[in-house]
Amino acid sequence: MTRIVIIGGGPGGYEAALVAARLGAQVTVVDRDGIGGAAVLTDCVPSKTLIATSDLMTALQDAPALGVDSGTVTAVDLARINERVLALAAKQSEDISEDLVKAGVEIVRGFGKLAPADGAATTAVEVAVPNGEDLLLEADAVLLATGARPREMASAQPDGERILTWTQLYRLTELPAELIVVGSGVTGAEFAGAYQALGSQVTLVSSRDRVLPGEDQDAAQVLEEVFQRRGMRVLGRSRAASAVREGDRVVVTLEDGRSVTGTHVLMAVGSLPNTEGLGLPEAGVQTTPSGHILVDRVSRTTASNVYAAGDCTGLLALASVAAMQGRIAVYHALGEAVWPINLKRVSANIFTSPEIATVGRTTFNAESEDPRFDVVKLPLATNPRAKMIGFTDGFVKLYARPGSGTVLGGVVVAPRASELIHSLSMAVDLHLTVDQVASVFTVYPSLSGSIAEAARRLHSDHED
Repeated sequence: MTRIVIIGGGPGGYEAALVAARLGAQVTVVDRDGIGGAAVLTDCVPSKTLIATSDLMTALQDAPALGVDSGTVTAVDLARINERVLALAAKQSEDISEDLVKAGVEIVRGFGKLAPADGAATTAVEVAVPNGEDLLLEADAVLLATGARPREMASAQPDGERILTWTQLYRLTELPAELIVVGSGVTGAEFAGAYQALGSQVTLVSSRDRVLPGEDQDAAQVLEEVFQRRGMRVLGRSRAASAVREGDRVVVTLEDGRSVTGTHVLMAVGSLPNTEGLGLPEAGVQTTPSGHILVDRVSRTTASNVYAAGDCTGLLALASVAAMQGRIAVYHALGEAVWPINLKRVSANIFTSPEIATVGRTTFNAESEDPRFDVVKLPLATNPRAKMIGFTDGFVKLYARPGSGTVLGGVVVAPRASELIHSLSMAVDLHLTVDQVASVFTVYPSLSGSIAEAARRLHSDHED
């Protein structure tokens, strides 16, 4: 029986553990923060639960346009919201733990690191157990899935009260009256939009000239326009130099000398991999200058029988990618058939209002990697279903290979874009053509009808 030790219980770790156990391996997961990792406990599950409430507030605010009198202003009880957020996260963690135990996976609480090989084992893991003796776990293969944590600025040290990271937001019991969000990437944009909908006056500080600088430019422009229309203050090309408390206020000083004040500040300035203290250099595991673990497309590190998955690798900071890396790692370790990870097929979603979903090639990488593509952008304002629900912001954008019409990628900006992107994900993954996408029946009226219409227009443009 193959012995596999996994350090880290997030998506990269627990998904790998379930697969390995079902394939007959003896699996141990070493975890110190709670099964589910940051994705379940402090990131994806909590933030999207909070955003679900903010989406409801947005719907109430837009209700008059649909002929509904929403009455007096609805009060937001942030303490109850966060209580629900944390309860759901804890329940999800509990459910995953139960699944692991049922599958025969052993869970060890503690901090694990690579140790010199002992006896017949090709590698080993040393575990520092709280209030107990250290353990030495022999393994035939080790998977490192230790995740990442919020990056902190020395000049803007979080205190958990007024200066916050995204992991600390759920401790708040009162809604911030004036929230400054430093960082306009995915995390910053999601929380800025959510708290704006909940009733905070939000100022978004972006070091770049627009929000979501690494995403599709058209989608980012739509979102920034929506933010500003709803009353958000967006400061572009404004890099934060520091954030300090002054009584019950916070002052954020920008590098150009300007300052912004508010009651709270969220520092969303990126993340750092949790790779310190793992014994990587001694084991021959190479890392990048940023501290991320180097891996190949089947999750192998530079050390024999040591694999890595998830945010600690710096591949793509998505739970779905971490889970896929973890599964690929154990398939490879156990000698199963394996398909190397292909990031060109990854779908992702930004849970703002409207949502922004992408898959495959988009403007951002198509122009730099392969300029040979056809593209159609279809505004959803002309979609009958969008008109019925009072939605005017958004579009469907489709990319295809000239000649063959093979779908290369797409962008959807719409309510529940995270659900709409699946059909395009299948098209990209299965190398479908725009004609094949266009020939599939869609419900009328539906937002998905615009995906088929965009495909038809690509065919027409090709014919012209």
